[in-house]
Amino acid sequence: MPPRIEIYDTTLRDGSQGEGVSFSALGKIEVARKLDAFGVDFIEGGWPGSNPKDMEFFAAARNLSLRHARIAAFGSTRHAKNTPGRDRNLRQLVQSGAPVVTIFGKSWDLHVTDALRVTLDENLEMIRSSIRYLKKRCETLFYDAEHFYDGYKADADYALKTLRAAVDAGAQRLVLCDTNGGTLPADIEAITRTVIDRFPQALVGIHTHNDCGLAVAGAVAAVRAGARHVQGTINGIGERCGNCDLTCLLPILELKMGYACVGRKNLRQLTELSRYVYEQANVPFLDRQPFVGKSAFAHKGGIHVSAVQRNERTYEHVTPESVGNERRVLVSELSGKSNILARSNVDLSRKPEAMSKVLSEIMERELAGYAYESADASFDLLVRRTLGTLEPSFTIEGFRVISEAPGQGQRMSEATVRVRVNDVLEHTVAEGEEGPVGALDRALRKALVPHYPAVAEVRLSDYKVVIVNPSKATAASVRVTIESADHSDVWYTVGASANIIEASALALADAYEYKITKDRTPAGRASARTRRQRAAR
Repeated sequence: MPPRIEIYDTTLRDGSQGEGVSFSALGKIEVARKLDAFGVDFIEGGWPGSNPKDMEFFAAARNLSLRHARIAAFGSTRHAKNTPGRDRNLRQLVQSGAPVVTIFGKSWDLHVTDALRVTLDENLEMIRSSIRYLKKRCETLFYDAEHFYDGYKADADYALKTLRAAVDAGAQRLVLCDTNGGTLPADIEAITRTVIDRFPQALVGIHTHNDCGLAVAGAVAAVRAGARHVQGTINGIGERCGNCDLTCLLPILELKMGYACVGRKNLRQLTELSRYVYEQANVPFLDRQPFVGKSAFAHKGGIHVSAVQRNERTYEHVTPESVGNERRVLVSELSGKSNILARSNVDLSRKPEAMSKVLSEIMERELAGYAYESADASFDLLVRRTLGTLEPSFTIEGFRVISEAPGQGQRMSEATVRVRVNDVLEHTVAEGEEGPVGALDRALRKALVPHYPAVAEVRLSDYKVVIVNPSKATAASVRVTIESADHSDVWYTVGASANIIEASALALADAYEYKITKDRTPAGRASARTRRQRAAR
């Protein structure tokens, strides 16, 4: 059996302190359910009594039917002027009903004298008496040694005395905290090993912050030294620069170092969990996040793609499936033949002239501001147009958009389009308050739906604009990417122009052309079914 590492998740407490992070009360409960299903051992829900949201969480948590994890409440040692029984913080930790209580105390003499303004001996007594009080009133008690590594470097004897006070009073875990996030991994490993040697009866844990970008490395160093309890957050969210990112640490521990944490089967849900927490926290995804990011297994250079198709180990240190992610092949001006073959629904393997023609067209369009890395549907249409195998469903012959602000907060846009569909010239007008692109979309649908009723099924679910050449100021070109969806598929299209309305019209036209093409032809339907499978080839 591989050695076991306890996973203590503090996304809902330490993670919620990150700038821009906001969990609703219901969101915290739903995240707790997800964390439990994923297999973490402890879920720190917050600081009881510190705010209404945390109070609501602990009240609701009493009725949670968790299969594996245990809820933890977090708080500090007693106030210097209070006895434990009269300390509001300690009483509310008990009243939370959480089966696990984690309290933190000061390990750094600087904090004792300058922040708490008590003597070193008084701080030791605050630790001892607080833990003794809680030990009699809760099931499981952990001690977080705040600023431990800084404290050890300043006065090792005193920092160790604080741990002795916690152990003698009955703490069941000693968690060493790099609270300022400034300790290097080599120092964490050496100091952690010293603590484990000094307290062989205690289970030692690690809690790192990311102020040097080394939180995960610090946690790995502590585990190498013998720590068997790790604290962190999903996606590394947290105060200042964040906490140890469990979406990085868990694959490292399980896949690289051979430890048992949540289990390799559950690890396949890691990417899904990462994105769920981002959504609940109201934080945008990080494409370049290791293991779970959209770009983690994306290949752009032609040599890379060719090698990965022969043997995935050439440019992937773990398989994307092991963490629930997927391989993506990107198409750009850096593309080689392997990229085109991997991405295209048209077999070009024995058509070198056609391949060269497609590559040339991609390079020319990217000079004009296009990007096909994520615009899978536009790329598919580009290949077919370049080879002459696409019969256009419609042609936009012209459009005009007028936006006005008549006052009192009302804004109106009107779009007129001329579209040739099946040799019929449709001339339609639409207006609305959603903006010029919305009005243009309405007018285009109005022209297409009588001929292609399935267009009505399309939802435009996302719209993004990127300035291609900012140095040209208001004359700069823009790239518009649109995400579209119907009842069974999602696809992306792109348009580029110095005119943002024209760029939007080009992306909209591709979105509807792709829908019509994929619905009316076997090849199109196959394209929709296999777009995700291509990424895994």
